[in-house]
Amino acid sequence: MQDFAARRTIMVDTQVRPSDVTRYPVIAAMLAVPREVYVPTSRREAAYLGENLEIAPGRVLLEPRTFSKMLDGLAITPGDLVLDVGCGLGYSAAVIAQMAEAVVALEDEPLAGQAQTLLAGEGADNVAVIAGPLAAGVPGQAPYDVIVIEGAVEELPAALTDQLAEGGRIACLFRDGALGEVRFGIRRAGKIAWTQGFHAHAPVLYGFARAPVFAL
Repeated sequence: MQDFAARRTIMVDTQVRPSDVTRYPVIAAMLAVPREVYVPTSRREAAYLGENLEIAPGRVLLEPRTFSKMLDGLAITPGDLVLDVGCGLGYSAAVIAQMAEAVVALEDEPLAGQAQTLLAGEGADNVAVIAGPLAAGVPGQAPYDVIVIEGAVEELPAALTDQLAEGGRIACLFRDGALGEVRFGIRRAGKIAWTQGFHAHAPVLYGFARAPVFAL
């Protein structure tokens, strides 16, 4: 039997803490949640590697460094309602649920059904998994104090950012070609004010690609 708990500690000590992640709730949550549960069975041996892990065609579980730095910058509090866009098999939602009041985890099928099963099996009772198009968000539960997008975007739909509460925070990995940068935003007076975060990489999520421009 593999000692995944030891691997989890090593992940935090070698990938999370050295990346300037200092908020105790982030570190505690990543130590508590069994990452190996939320990856395909065939990929469990790779669950704690310092790289994006493919969980479905075109979809990845973000590397621990990227994910933890996003959470550190968002400063999630126990009273927050969080929209987790592209929760995959549920790992990100499980971690966020350790810090927030409640999480709405949005995912396409069939990943959404698998995430629901895994999260229920781990007792994550403050997470609601919703199946639907990622770019549409979940307007029925809005506004959200925090929105996290678990993949790269080229364009961020207003339909999604409109669901962020006034004063709410958002973290998003913007990608232009091969380059990617995580930025943090705060909604003020109905608009998102963005600040630069750090470089990272992930595939562009379906529904977030830039519309092609046709020259005449």
